[in-house]
Amino acid sequence: MITLEDEDKSQNSKLFSRLVLIGGNSNLELSKKISNELDIPLADSIISKFSDGEIRVKILENVRGKEVFIIQSTCPPVNDNLMELLILIDAVRRASASSITAVIPYFGYAKQEKKVSGREPITAKLIANLLTVAGASRVVTVDLHAPAIQGFFDIPVDNLYAYNFLVNAFKDYIGRVDKNNFVILAPDAGSVIRARMYSEKMELPIAVMFKRRPDIEEVESMEVVGEIENKNIVIVDDMVSTAKTLVSAANKLKSMGANKIYALAVHPVFSSNAIQLIDDSPIEKVFVTDTIPLRNKNEKIVVVSIASLISEVIRRIYLRKSISELFD
Repeated sequence: MITLEDEDKSQNSKLFSRLVLIGGNSNLELSKKISNELDIPLADSIISKFSDGEIRVKILENVRGKEVFIIQSTCPPVNDNLMELLILIDAVRRASASSITAVIPYFGYAKQEKKVSGREPITAKLIANLLTVAGASRVVTVDLHAPAIQGFFDIPVDNLYAYNFLVNAFKDYIGRVDKNNFVILAPDAGSVIRARMYSEKMELPIAVMFKRRPDIEEVESMEVVGEIENKNIVIVDDMVSTAKTLVSAANKLKSMGANKIYALAVHPVFSSNAIQLIDDSPIEKVFVTDTIPLRNKNEKIVVVSIASLISEVIRRIYLRKSISELFD
């Protein structure tokens, strides 16, 4: 007996017959969630290493004439995951895929998008060149550290935003976000545009923190413009790396009389002892997404999945539908 569910699966299979999903090793959990959302299995493949450490890739399914989506965050170990992505792209290009979309939830090397001083590389541009030369025909990523990186590519780039997911999760946790008691904080001048997006979504006022950095991962001094005393602060950023600046900001806000402090950040890089720093800090909760797999669980960290967003974008790309409508 054929059920309605069987008919739906059959129709879905016919509709997406030319779509192939490949999940790299960097974030297989997210790849599986996207696969489940689309009801399309991940392609069988071998992605491993030879005895000398070189990456081995073999696609075990036919991709000739297919539209291939390779899901791979270039998170730590960045170089291994980046090289794996490039080899995957090369493999399906040589297997005559009709199009190759690199779905990179977290785009590594995005902090190196300009020269700060002489004799420095612009590594983000180099990565764009590598992806294009390898054979990618489109890139999908989430909350680029520097949106201008889209201009480094000569192929389409869809830079998605995850703030709706973080805001909804935060509201579910808090219950009621009173604009008289909560303030959105931009942790530096470059985050003001991002903070405004959160501010408009949550209808909250903004404060801005200005930092002096002697080094890319060090902060020497902090000043805050905005009302902080007796307010609950929501720090918003695109990523948490070492967490040193986030924790320093939280300590500074506490010294200014802030009440409870929360953080919303898309990419949980959490390098070095970041989670321990957060655990020992005055921060109540840090809401992040699953663009990077969280290997060390912690009660202060709340992970929000964006699999439904990425799967919907893949579906729209395949069906030639608008992506911007998702954010309008």
